[in-house]
Amino acid sequence: MKIIVLAFLFLSFASHAQDKKAKELLDQVTAKVKSYENITIDFKYSLQNTKENINQDSKGNVVMKGNMYYLNFMGITKIFDGKKSYTISPEDEEVTISKVDEKDENAITPSKMLTFFNTGYKYSMDILQDVKGRKIQYIKLIPISSKDQRKEILLGIDMQTKHIYNLIEMGKNGTKTTLTVNSFKTNQPISKNQFTFDESKYKSYYINRID
Repeated sequence: MKIIVLAFLFLSFASHAQDKKAKELLDQVTAKVKSYENITIDFKYSLQNTKENINQDSKGNVVMKGNMYYLNFMGITKIFDGKKSYTISPEDEEVTISKVDEKDENAITPSKMLTFFNTGYKYSMDILQDVKGRKIQYIKLIPISSKDQRKEILLGIDMQTKHIYNLIEMGKNGTKTTLTVNSFKTNQPISKNQFTFDESKYKSYYINRID
């Protein structure tokens, strides 16, 4: 009986130590992200669902400064100037302008994608992989909310730079989405109008304003 109790205590201690180690690594990633004046990322996004025979790949890029961003993804450009969001669709010749409540926890922005893991998840250290000479440490994130449609998330962190290398989400419906960072640049010279929407460039577009 004593052996069983000791084994249980050992496992509990090991699990706690591992979670603490994961938390320390996540805190390092967050501190690194917040230390930069701006961040420019080129990424690849893939979506797979074997059951539904879905296999899609897309590329995109985003420039971020604080909570502002300029995102190009799947033919759509999205600008957030800190107050309003501008979604530009050349295919539809339409611009959608809407207010964004930054205090809304459900509001997803590119900047939050680099620090989303700080709340709402249980986490633990996972495997360490060698990817083309880079040591990538994975942390497993389990959503706390039962309403979350994601079963688990694997966050790959470059152990040298403390930058996010990739993000793998496993959905409860069998869908797997992977976002891989191809290029991560910081403190690049950017235009002072980088996050400014110029309506004069879209005179032929339908402007859809959502209050």
